[in-house]
Amino acid sequence: MDLEELDRALRATLDDGRLSRTERRALSEVLREYPPSQSELGQLRARAFALVEAQLSEPRSRSLLAWLEGVIKVMAQHETTESAAPASNARACFSPGDACLAAILGELDRAKESADICVFTITDDRIANALLGAQRRGVALRIITDNDKQYDEGSDIARLRDAGVSIRVDGDERHMHHKFAVLDSHTLLSGSYNWTRGATLNEENLILTTERRLVASFAHKFEALWTRFGH
Repeated sequence: MDLEELDRALRATLDDGRLSRTERRALSEVLREYPPSQSELGQLRARAFALVEAQLSEPRSRSLLAWLEGVIKVMAQHETTESAAPASNARACFSPGDACLAAILGELDRAKESADICVFTITDDRIANALLGAQRRGVALRIITDNDKQYDEGSDIARLRDAGVSIRVDGDERHMHHKFAVLDSHTLLSGSYNWTRGATLNEENLILTTERRLVASFAHKFEALWTRFGH
């Protein structure tokens, strides 16, 4: 989170001495989009108190305190959400071997709502089958892949597209070389591991994490690429 930017936003809402419903909603949306750590929330609370303290000598001090109360309540809502959320967990898998593949298949099988896949290529039929299985369960699939690699021998992209999966490609001379997936807006898979059968023989890695900031960062990148490659 950009604390300086949020500090400016706090000062802007303080101009009229009240936190309107619109300002409250905007502040909540910023905190939701860029979730602060407990330490950062503490800094924001301290800054809110400091802003009010600097103006308490003015006649409007009562309305300033009402503003402060509103800001603290919004922050407290997000603090409760964070403390109630399951602890972030992460693990790493490596090949040679099937550890990375098993992790990908397992997470795809657990997906319930959405799977945003951004990978250089898909040639492993086992992964393609898991994707199609997720689609049959009602999981919303979106795949971004490289425009050249989609035509490689053994590529599953045409098969997935024919099955109705939404697919976009980069469409320029440079490769779309990412290998990551965001599942249910909650779990991130990322690493050097290509979604190919041959990758099980290589020295590769795959990281799985539910750390909210990393998931949000990759989800934001996916949306940017999805929009960019949609034309």
